[in-house]
Amino acid sequence: MTGVRVGRSEVTVGRLGLGCAQLGNLYTPIGEADAIATVAAAWDSGIRYFDTAPHYGLGLSERRLGDALRALPRPAYAVSTKVGRLLVPERSGGGRRDPEGFDVVADHRRVWDFTADGVRRSLEASLIRLGLDRIDLVLIHDPEDHQTPALAQAYPALHELRAQGVVGAIGVGSKQWQVLHRFVTETEVDAVMVAGRYTLLEQPALDALLPECEQRGVSVFNAGVFNSGLLAVPRPHAGLPYEYADVPPAVLDRARAIAEVCERHGTSLPAAALAFAAAHPAVAAVVVGAHGPDQVRRNAALSAAAPPAGEFWSELVAEGLLRPDAPLPAPSVGAV
Repeated sequence: MTGVRVGRSEVTVGRLGLGCAQLGNLYTPIGEADAIATVAAAWDSGIRYFDTAPHYGLGLSERRLGDALRALPRPAYAVSTKVGRLLVPERSGGGRRDPEGFDVVADHRRVWDFTADGVRRSLEASLIRLGLDRIDLVLIHDPEDHQTPALAQAYPALHELRAQGVVGAIGVGSKQWQVLHRFVTETEVDAVMVAGRYTLLEQPALDALLPECEQRGVSVFNAGVFNSGLLAVPRPHAGLPYEYADVPPAVLDRARAIAEVCERHGTSLPAAALAFAAAHPAVAAVVVGAHGPDQVRRNAALSAAAPPAGEFWSELVAEGLLRPDAPLPAPSVGAV
């Protein structure tokens, strides 16, 4: 598969990836047919990188993604999944719904486990759910409150699995850039997945994390670039999520101000958000979720389109809506 190499590994990915949390019924349920159609639309749009996790719908996302990919040529795509949460059967679920944002029956419970044994058990279960014989990229998932065991046990286990060729590349994913920075400086990860910390709305990862990744050759997977959905519509409004909760008024006002600049320059908030998210040289891929085929096709088309002109970015900076030191999209950028 052609694309961008992940760190120093042999794994390559396209510049746009499909985040598959929605396949696990994030927020609202989608049917099996719609889940398969979503992945098919991504494939038809040229997307060849797919990110999932056991956490997403208590394994539902992995199962659906595996079903959707089964008939496609394995060398042509890359898959990432995550470790850190083991899924344990919950016999006392009694039909309860999952309390962590996924509309599924709570027939399993998540157990934090960053031990070497936990990493191996998690990967074995993921391979079964996905129906694959290997994982291209494995990410330590949300180790914010478990950094010591993640660094001392989970990372060495993945390092060994990478050396053995069991997995292609390894990394860590988090919403906290400081955690990712620690792994970049203290380990030999190939990649980090930064969620919501380098977007058109806010850029805290710009100060230390992204420069360190660029210097060390660590690939950045930029996820959550719509800030949980706030930037996914042309005109943000109350009721949209931000950080998986209701958007605060001050944050909504900022998003609306950016959207107004977009309208004045003939672009849209989602288009500008995608273009900006991919522009930093450390970013290997932008990972975007979708609730159905139409959203996939829209995001792929926006990603492939020419970015807004320089005057648009200059106005954002002048209005105090964008940091002046943030790298901007080149006029020719815009390919899946």
